[in-house]
Amino acid sequence: AVVLCAYLEMGSIDLRDQSVIELGAGTGLLGIVATLLGAHVTITDRAAALEFLESNVQANLPPELHPRAVVKELTWGKDLGNFAPGAFDFILGADIVYLEETFAELLQTLEHLCSEQTVILLSCRIRYERDHKFLKMLRGRFSVYEVHYDSSKDVHIYKAQRGSRKDDF
Repeated sequence: AVVLCAYLEMGSIDLRDQSVIELGAGTGLLGIVATLLGAHVTITDRAAALEFLESNVQANLPPELHPRAVVKELTWGKDLGNFAPGAFDFILGADIVYLEETFAELLQTLEHLCSEQTVILLSCRIRYERDHKFLKMLRGRFSVYEVHYDSSKDVHIYKAQRGSRKDDF
């Protein structure tokens, strides 16, 4: 999450007034930073994580920004009807590619949330063969490009979009 936050803070992507969803938020750091950078953010995770996530958001955002950050339950592949299809400008995910049994649901969720204009930014370490398998699955449905690599932390950031447009940041 730290690497993707730093990448966003570099300013090559303007999040002001953009609609953003963070998947598998954990502590909510990425969603909090996106909110501080001016986005309207839906910060999601499974039900068990929501209380901690909500308290982090409340504690780490100034009160005037609280309306820009909404914590919401999302289990990948489930209850996607609670989220309008293609309603987000950006989908963010940090270190969410690690359980092979969740890959199909994660892809289904990404497809549901994406419009033709949506930009997906995923940061991850490539630790195992299964991580390469996920990237191959992602490339089967989206155009995927590596946009940043932090060698000190061994973290890659991938940009994915529908179609074959190759506009880089």
